[in-house]
Amino acid sequence: MLQPASCDSLTDEEIVDRVRAGDRALFELILRRHNERIYRTVRSILRDEAEVEDAMQQAYVDAFAHLGDFAGRARFSTWLTRIAVHEALARKRRQRPEGELMTNLPDPNRSPEQRTQDAETQKLLVTAIDELPEHFRTVFVLRAVQGLSVEETAETLDLNTETVKTRLHRARGLLQKAIIARTEPALARALPFPDTRCDRVVAAVLHRIGVQ
Repeated sequence: MLQPASCDSLTDEEIVDRVRAGDRALFELILRRHNERIYRTVRSILRDEAEVEDAMQQAYVDAFAHLGDFAGRARFSTWLTRIAVHEALARKRRQRPEGELMTNLPDPNRSPEQRTQDAETQKLLVTAIDELPEHFRTVFVLRAVQGLSVEETAETLDLNTETVKTRLHRARGLLQKAIIARTEPALARALPFPDTRCDRVVAAVLHRIGVQ
């Protein structure tokens, strides 16, 4: 059951205090508030969707069980993400063969052609990100995809800020090379002009100049 809208204004730390005091159901708000961030973080380490979901669940369960250990020295979101990272890395060491990435649902407001292009672009980006070395990939996802600051990323991954900056720079360079390598062969097919469109333009011009 969803929590009352009034609870949305509570900070993570206030929610934690209330959960510790016995309002266990309020932990649902933590799940909903951080699901996307935790998914993206775990997904940057584990690329099997079933494994990702299992790791997310276990990270939340572990966080709930150890709420008493949260001392407030870091933001709760950072503390929670670190638990998820540790769970994902532990699973990585015994990971089964990787599965396929689960794609997002298409935007119904986009045309069929646009949705096809969106799907192709997403597939290209996901493949390029997946092929990054793990230590670059996790930093890239936290910084560029999830939008964490350099300091938050460093704290989450137990790195110094310069290492985060360096890995992000290297990840972007590798992604650029990978995307160029994949798209260059398709450049000759860029900006297609299908026969139907050709016919439409020809017909319109002939009509306007009086040729029937």
